[in-house]
Amino acid sequence: MQTSSVPINSNEVRADYKSKVRAFKADISKCKSQQFRYLATSLLCTAVGVLVFLAAFKASGTLFAIPPILLLGAFLQFRKVLSCRARMLDLALRSSFYERGIDRLEDNWRGNGRTGLEFAREQHLYQADLDILGEGSLFELLATTRSEVGAERLAAYLLDTPSVDEARVRQAAVKELRTATRLREDIAILGNYQFQNCRSEHLRAWLDQRILTPHWIVPVFLLFSGTACLLLALCGYSTIFPWLRIIPIFFSILFVQGAICLALMHQVRSRVKVLMTLAGDVVVLRQGIECIESRFFQSAKLRRLVERLQSKSAAATVRRLECLLIGLNRLDDPILYGFSLWLAARTQLVLAIERWRARHKDDFEDWLDAWSEFETLNALACYSWEHPRHAFPELLEGSAGFEAEELGHPLLPIDRCVSNDVMLNASRAFYLVSGSNMAGKSTFLRAIGLNAVLGLAGAPVCATSARLAVFRVCASISIADSLEEGKSKFLAEVERLRESIRATDKGNQVLFLVDEILSGTNSKDRRIAAEAMIAALVAGGAVGALSTHDLALTEIADKPELHGQNVHMESASREDPLAFDYRVKPGISRQTNALAIVRMLGIPIA
Repeated sequence: MQTSSVPINSNEVRADYKSKVRAFKADISKCKSQQFRYLATSLLCTAVGVLVFLAAFKASGTLFAIPPILLLGAFLQFRKVLSCRARMLDLALRSSFYERGIDRLEDNWRGNGRTGLEFAREQHLYQADLDILGEGSLFELLATTRSEVGAERLAAYLLDTPSVDEARVRQAAVKELRTATRLREDIAILGNYQFQNCRSEHLRAWLDQRILTPHWIVPVFLLFSGTACLLLALCGYSTIFPWLRIIPIFFSILFVQGAICLALMHQVRSRVKVLMTLAGDVVVLRQGIECIESRFFQSAKLRRLVERLQSKSAAATVRRLECLLIGLNRLDDPILYGFSLWLAARTQLVLAIERWRARHKDDFEDWLDAWSEFETLNALACYSWEHPRHAFPELLEGSAGFEAEELGHPLLPIDRCVSNDVMLNASRAFYLVSGSNMAGKSTFLRAIGLNAVLGLAGAPVCATSARLAVFRVCASISIADSLEEGKSKFLAEVERLRESIRATDKGNQVLFLVDEILSGTNSKDRRIAAEAMIAALVAGGAVGALSTHDLALTEIADKPELHGQNVHMESASREDPLAFDYRVKPGISRQTNALAIVRMLGIPIA
């Protein structure tokens, strides 16, 4: 496997990507020049060959060998033209892969990739609050997968909590794959066309269909009848046997063949409708499996994935399916349509595909799963490669803990990302963050949650070092009213907090993140309810962070039995209370910005 040395910083990665783009574009220009020369030579050979042919035929009425040779030369030159076109397409796709990488490194990626919203789950405990899916989301930043099944698996990695062992083997696999830049480049150009996407809904719709299993003699007879009809037609055409003897046998066979096809017609048609969408998807899968099946990896997870593919010759077996599907698609060609009816080719191919599915259905699902997981690990490795200063976290067992130095928000540009140290463990169970609007409290909470999700997926986190437990993340940051469900923001928040407490009851290590806790009620009730909720979470072994405007709530963190700490975020300038530095500082915010807000409203101050 071709690898590269780990870069020092993102600027080095960007320079490498730009260098590769320039090289690819230079090669494309060379191919264009070659294509023009080959095309010109082909046309010249054709023209000269035709003129020589006409001149020779007019002069003597005979033919010479020169025109066919020239026309052969023209054909060979035209093949070179097609080869140049294929080469230019390959180079353009490789260049596009690195151009998208440059966009990510220059913070131009938002709105240009997949949002992953099709993988959203109802009532998920953090997907909306932490911007996991959607435009400008973590998924969009990470989604460098080539296939649909890979994208679906990436979403699952970000939305599901793994075990400690699983998180560790993921991390080891990502570390091994991060330097495999050429492998990622090869995977990005899989398929004959970019619209071929290995879509999970198509493959699963086919796999879930009832397998068509006619009596064993049916496919045998159809093979015999098609062959017999062809041989009889050849015998009649070559006058080996007279047509009067052939026709009765010929039509008798066709009659039985037609009766069988008519009996199977409804079932065959329903399967053809599904199968016609699969050829391109299977091409991507087969090429992807071939891409990794012969490789050797060190990490346990990658070795297991490759072994699952090698054990039953996945690539060769899927290639047979691919050939059958391509044959089925080509039967719609007007030239072949009559022959396919005559030989019952469509029915024969569908039955052959059904026999393949009966033998390999379980294996195919396993290969699809292995490929989707490899793609996800490769996408996370791409993120690691493009963020060399991000650290892989140490994954902890036992009590809950989240400790990080210079923790930043992974979705913010480097020049705007302000980092903070975080220390959450048994002795400091939670932060209670006070401060005014726009001070950065919500961003700080999201930074903690997003980095936890990244670390558990196997990726590095936006920090210089980190240690974290395998958490069940529970967030209440973007809770809103729901008219459709008849649910207020306050009620929705209470339900989310209840789910967080229930998660601790199930023995999970919980990381809770609550923005403006219980803001929909009065200060006195908020104080009582918030303390009860925090006490329940801490008693369950959870750690986390909460933000509030209500300074009365800061008294909760002072209770020694709760092991909390008051921190605040405010402007570093007393003259300008809106000049926030986004740094987390110990203690309670005492700064007010009422006058600055009044000025923003355009109201004159006496």
